[in-house]
Amino acid sequence: MRYLVTLSFLSLLACHTTTEKKPVTPSILPSKQIVFEGLNRPWSIAFLNEDEVLVTEKNGDLVKVHIQTKARNVIKGFPKDLTDSIGAIHIGDNSGIFEVLLHPEFEKNRLVYLSYAAKKKGEGKTTKFVQAKLENDSLSHLKPILIAAPYSNINYHYGGGMAIGGDKKLYLTVGERLFWEHDEPPLPIAQDVTDKRGKIHRFNLDGSIPEDNPELGPDAVPSIYALGIRNTQGIALQPETNTLWFSEHGTIEGDELNILAAGANYGWPNQTTGRLRSQDYTPPKLEGVTFTPPTWFWHHTVAPTGLCFYTGDEFPSWKNNLFVPGLSRGSLWRFHIEGDTIKSAEELFLDDRVRSRKVAQSPEGKLYLLTDEEEGKIIRILPKHQ
Repeated sequence: MRYLVTLSFLSLLACHTTTEKKPVTPSILPSKQIVFEGLNRPWSIAFLNEDEVLVTEKNGDLVKVHIQTKARNVIKGFPKDLTDSIGAIHIGDNSGIFEVLLHPEFEKNRLVYLSYAAKKKGEGKTTKFVQAKLENDSLSHLKPILIAAPYSNINYHYGGGMAIGGDKKLYLTVGERLFWEHDEPPLPIAQDVTDKRGKIHRFNLDGSIPEDNPELGPDAVPSIYALGIRNTQGIALQPETNTLWFSEHGTIEGDELNILAAGANYGWPNQTTGRLRSQDYTPPKLEGVTFTPPTWFWHHTVAPTGLCFYTGDEFPSWKNNLFVPGLSRGSLWRFHIEGDTIKSAEELFLDDRVRSRKVAQSPEGKLYLLTDEEEGKIIRILPKHQ
């Protein structure tokens, strides 16, 4: 049974699958401070130190910027198969550079992971993940981790999220790459374990396949960890529990938060909390399949993106809360979670919405937000009277 709740600080209803929420009064009024501007639709951020960050520009470059001095350097040596049709179709083209993630031992080995839309002549584009060495503002020793073939000419739903789990494994998200459900094959892409698309994949940090990945059948892609994914862009580790949470883009509504579990099937397109875009499409019946319901879903479109669990000290009552930015309506959500249960939800900055792509925390625990704009910004979130 699902329960509805009206929260006084929310603009619309949201829903959780297990527990009734109660009205919560925010104890902190945050403010925004722009610390860097002029980024071409920034997608992801990785802190080299407290002031220097790597930022991926979806429609631009991988850059290193200094938050204090405002210096900006383009990182050389990005893979040459980056698609060159970024934004050429229309503003909804999802192609470009996606996530940047540091290896846990970056200070020693200088390794980073990157995801982007890769092109192949005559075949189209797909989601690609690579490992590279970063030295002197240049990439070298490029090594593919996952190429989510087949390539296609569809410009949507690449996924591209990355996270390192508490098990020190690398988790990668790949969207199903379709816009209309009526284009699904007889066995939907996200339900086909022989297809890399519409899945969350798990690798060792060197790009090899872990021996304890779930067994999904003799012909299954061995890196698949979970399936039934439409388009996941955000995935983050919950430090208290070592649990991975991920966001999911629905079609007409149907945006979700999920807890990642080995071998779980999250249902797309057979099960969704929203409506299918192709109203004449009926998913095939799948015998013997158990679908994992979302931990949370919204009744309106949010288009949730890059997640962050906050562990800093500037907002003591927010400690271990989950932050979820959204592209649609420019929302920013804060979730209070106990264990794997969402206890309350708050939408921040109701009077100052901005299309947002990522929330991230600095090494010293400061909270930042990336805005998805042609003149994109890095915004610091501060206590109001600091």
